[in-house]
Amino acid sequence: MRRPLSILLLAGITVLAGCSSTGKQEENAGRYSMKHDRYPAQPVDVSAVPDAVPRVEPKSRGGNKSPYRVLGQSYYVLDSASGYRARGTASWYGEKFHGHLTSNGETYDMYKMSAAHKSLPLPTFARVTNLDNGRQVIVRVNDRGPFHDDRLIDLSYAAAARLDMLGKGTARVEVEAIDPSGWGSGTVLASAQASKASNTPEPATIADATGRFLQVGAYSSNGAAQRVQTELETATDGAPVLVRAVERGGSQLYRVLIGPLQGSAADLIAKVQAAGHPAPILVDYP
Repeated sequence: MRRPLSILLLAGITVLAGCSSTGKQEENAGRYSMKHDRYPAQPVDVSAVPDAVPRVEPKSRGGNKSPYRVLGQSYYVLDSASGYRARGTASWYGEKFHGHLTSNGETYDMYKMSAAHKSLPLPTFARVTNLDNGRQVIVRVNDRGPFHDDRLIDLSYAAAARLDMLGKGTARVEVEAIDPSGWGSGTVLASAQASKASNTPEPATIADATGRFLQVGAYSSNGAAQRVQTELETATDGAPVLVRAVERGGSQLYRVLIGPLQGSAADLIAKVQAAGHPAPILVDYP
């Protein structure tokens, strides 16, 4: 017996959209090789996985229908991500969904910086801050979910690891949409949380950064920081690159710093971003 086209379309949307690291909808179970989500069978160090690099992209052909329905509830997609900022609970999704299609028709890779959101246009680039430890990542939203009233965003395994939330499974976060049209222009984009984590005021200008340092990132392992240090020593034409340990929220982080700087930091920031580190910030050290 042939099913009505409307029923088939609804079933397709429901299958594509039900992502959440805890309490996965049973309606999706037949689509995947495993019933419950889990950590990678052979975990790898994702501490050095680079943030998503914001760029101007057209809206995806898939995943942007508004409204859409999942499990009997209607959801509306925002016309634009401009100015979006919200706080809530983040969860993550991993191996069960690895290699399967996201809502916009791409392939989910749990080792990349991506995320799922109920209402942001696909794709949207967003900065996610763990409000409990100040850690930040930049993700590309290319999926729908999590379909739980108490969840704001579902992060890839790599993004969740970078935010140090895998152990608990969830985290209190702030999600801030990024305007990609101004990205890479030499402006230092740092939120108040990032400034707090580095114990410095938010930088207002890069015109004269003399005596300051450019913090490329903070990593959970010294090995990851050392790899970034080696990479940047080549990419920045021999500028002094340092690795310094710092304790944040009861855990050890390894900051990768370039400096001290002389004059403007604009050229150096452009080189760092071109090397795959899109959000360096100016800091005073120590």
